Amino acid sequence: MVEFMAVCLCGGLGAVARFVLDTSIQRQWKRAFPLGTFLINVTAAFCAGIAAGAYANVTVPHSTYLLFVTGFLGGLSTFSSATGQIVSLSQHKNIALALTYAALTLLVPLGCAFAGWGVAMTC
Repeated sequence: MVEFMAVCLCGGLGAVARFVLDTSIQRQWKRAFPLGTFLINVTAAFCAGIAAGAYANVTVPHSTYLLFVTGFLGGLSTFSSATGQIVSLSQHKNIALALTYAALTLLVPLGCAFAGWGVAMTC
């Protein structure tokens, strides 16, 4: 039960961090492309790759992995917001941007997760 509550707490901290980061980035960016969500998801994917590699190398215990990846990074990253932003771009007739964002949202974080894994495996 303690581990469950700790994961929930870390998820909440990740969600607060996402809100602060996304709001700060979007205040400066002021363009249709949702840069805040994109950068947050890319960073979270890279960190998740590092964490997965560290866990695979038995560098960190399972509980730490759960707190960081499932908790904090789970709260930080947001596929649902990205999906909503893709729909919103489409509804505002920004079809090309919506498709570009959709492709980037799927491919770039995946590449970052593999890159993070690679970093962890070389350490």
